[in-house]
Amino acid sequence: MIPISSIYDYCYGLKGVTEHFPFDEDTLVFKVGGKMFALLSLKKWEEGVGTINLKCDPEKAEELRANYDEITPGYHMSKKHWNTVYCQGCLDLKLISELILHSYELVYGSLTKKVRDSIDC
Repeated sequence: MIPISSIYDYCYGLKGVTEHFPFDEDTLVFKVGGKMFALLSLKKWEEGVGTINLKCDPEKAEELRANYDEITPGYHMSKKHWNTVYCQGCLDLKLISELILHSYELVYGSLTKKVRDSIDC
């Protein structure tokens, strides 16, 4: 399984990212400009069932789901715009990192110019 520390370090290494626990003490949420781009359950990672929910372009989401059994419609999220990515080892860290970056870029791109400028400072 991909170590949760690798996911954490990658997410937190992106510009302007903050971490939160807005729902409960288990669900770690990464945000940029106050908007979510990644969510994961700490308890599930400890149990060996690590997943991460990531925002995704709807067309790309369908393509990914068709090509990878480990990528499914987002659990407890909009099925059109979010994927759940299983990180038990079938997908490599490079692909997962690309999916995290895609999610980040979608959210970052949706921010107002004023918010983006405050992140870029």
